Amino acid sequence: MAEEICIWFIGPDRTGLIAHITNYLFDKGVNISDIACTATGDNAELTMIHTLPRGVTMEEIEKDLKGMPELSDGTLEVGPYHFKEARGPSSTVTHRFTLAGDDIPGLIAKISKTLDEHGANIVRMNSETHQGIHSVVNISRFAISLRQEKAPDCLAAIVRIACELKLTFRYEAT
Repeated sequence: MAEEICIWFIGPDRTGLIAHITNYLFDKGVNISDIACTATGDNAELTMIHTLPRGVTMEEIEKDLKGMPELSDGTLEVGPYHFKEARGPSSTVTHRFTLAGDDIPGLIAKISKTLDEHGANIVRMNSETHQGIHSVVNISRFAISLRQEKAPDCLAAIVRIACELKLTFRYEAT
């Protein structure tokens, strides 16, 4: 059975960071199973799940990656991945939506609670703030898994929150 590993990195964000890592792994014959990356402030965070080919060890990958100059000023961890790789129905994105407007404390908590109350699973979420013309603006994006029969009530609840807080709301079903 093929060995699966998780590579996690956080450090200064720079152009080409993902290219350096993924090209090295490709050259080693490593299959990328799943990858998530984000830029938070001036940093990049990467979480990658990989399947190693025969003859390539986790220790070899870790040693080589830690020797890369592009990763030297960050934190890198490489370890075995023991979780189920296959995505279940609750990790399949069925709806995406974006809320935008003034930065409101507690918004993510309120939206997350509403999604939970309607049986939705947050598959991916991104929230960022920046200085607008008159105030700090927040843009929050959600990719969720939601059973079709629950979608109308759940989305209506999110729209109510958006209206109460004077946020713009945009969504799409996938």
